[in-house]
Amino acid sequence: MPQDVVRALLEGEDAPAEDITERIVSRMVHLRETRLRADGRRHSYDEIASSFGASRASLSNLVNSRKKAPTETVTGARPSRLGGPLASTQAGVERFFFGEPNGWLSAEPASALNMALQPVLRALAATAGERSAEPRAVALRTAAALPDEKWKLLQGVIESLEQQVRDELGPDTSQ
Repeated sequence: MPQDVVRALLEGEDAPAEDITERIVSRMVHLRETRLRADGRRHSYDEIASSFGASRASLSNLVNSRKKAPTETVTGARPSRLGGPLASTQAGVERFFFGEPNGWLSAEPASALNMALQPVLRALAATAGERSAEPRAVALRTAAALPDEKWKLLQGVIESLEQQVRDELGPDTSQ
């Protein structure tokens, strides 16, 4: 999800409306760009598609046709809609990246953010029992092992929460 959408959700606002197919495709692209192979390269469409019996062309065409979709419409005509991915395609992509279908690709933004943050919360909860260090230090040590994109997201969450606490407690509160 874009950082502005994450920030809005964390601040209790609604996410902007979006086309479900655009959401699914953008999340597929995001997974492919951020969940890299061991050699640091992106997974190929062929590798992803063959894992669930689809063709490379089906995934490639889905993503590329959305990028090239015409935005102009004839006056008075309904905008044409390209077909979205089948549920089996969504499940296959989710299985490839997450190990099981979990609905993340099509989930509403608030639910998707919740799903994405659950592993971070579990890791933080697991280290919360360590009494030898202050909670923020434990959280930062745990977060240090996260990939860059997740670290940036977590950093934004922390800054947003700190700002929310400052706003609630007032300007006289010292840290």
